[in-house]
Amino acid sequence: MTPEEIKSQLDQFNGSENYFKHPLIKGVVYTDGVREMAQICKSYWLIDACLSWQLDKKVSNQEFQVFKLKVHEDKSATLNIEDGNYNIIAKQEIEFTDFPLDEIELYFSNSVLYLPSEH
Repeated sequence: MTPEEIKSQLDQFNGSENYFKHPLIKGVVYTDGVREMAQICKSYWLIDACLSWQLDKKVSNQEFQVFKLKVHEDKSATLNIEDGNYNIIAKQEIEFTDFPLDEIELYFSNSVLYLPSEH
């Protein structure tokens, strides 16, 4: 699947009929769209990364969070966590990833991780 096809498929998600519990992080769930992203992109690790930040008070105290993954040319990546007002509250450097998109954003609010199109 090309990056354009992946983006097009993920953009079709608006709302979610199902919510999936994370096996290790209690009290949080993710949507159909996030699950599809993880399956297509083979990136359940990204769900783990986003939800594990809920254990950090400076992140979990934010009502609305934006997770921005940016993949660099050398296949390293940066995951910025923002407060919804473009203020970076945390950052995670990832040494290597085969994530197929140059970048992606995920939102977290009310204990749910979801795609922007599902907002």
